[in-house]
Amino acid sequence: MKYAPRKVYIKESGGYAELTYTDFCRRRQTDQSYMDKLFIPVQGCLLEVVREQYVEFYKDKERWRYLKKLDTNHSLLSLEGFTDSEGNVLDFVIDETVDVAETVVHAVMVDRLKTAMSFLSDGEQALIQAIFFEELSEREVGLRLGITQSVVNKRKAKILAKLRKIIENKI
Repeated sequence: MKYAPRKVYIKESGGYAELTYTDFCRRRQTDQSYMDKLFIPVQGCLLEVVREQYVEFYKDKERWRYLKKLDTNHSLLSLEGFTDSEGNVLDFVIDETVDVAETVVHAVMVDRLKTAMSFLSDGEQALIQAIFFEELSEREVGLRLGITQSVVNKRKAKILAKLRKIIENKI
C-alpha cells in the first residue's frame, strides 16, 4: 500500500476484529503470530484472508498489471480511462443532433409549466393531465367527464391561455 490503511481487520474467534493501523503495528512487533498473517487491501483497509484468497488476489492483480503493460506497449486505450470516479463509463462521443441550448430552454419551460400548473384549479389540472400526460383524446376526456368534445376543446383553450398568461406574467 502506498499509504497507511485506515483500519485492519483480523480474524478472531470466528469473526473479524477491527484494529487501528498503529495498534496492528504494535501487536506485530510484540506477537510473532501477526507476522504470519496474510492481508489484502480492501477500500483503504487491510483484511486478513486465508492463503488461497491471498494467492488468488495477487495472481489476479499481477494479471491486470501484465495486461496493462501489454496495452501500453501496443498503444491500446483502456476503457478504465473512460470512467468517472464512481466507475461509470463516460460518453466522449458528441451527439451533434442534440442542441444543448434547446435542451436547456425546454427544461426551463417545463419547470415554469410545473409552477404555473399549481395556479390552476383541480378540475383544470385534471383536464390538462388527461389530455397532455395521459394522451387521451378530447372525446375520451369528454366521455370521462360527462361533457361533449366541443366543451372539452373550449375548456382546454381557456386553460392554455390562462397558463400562458401565468407563465408570461408571474414567472
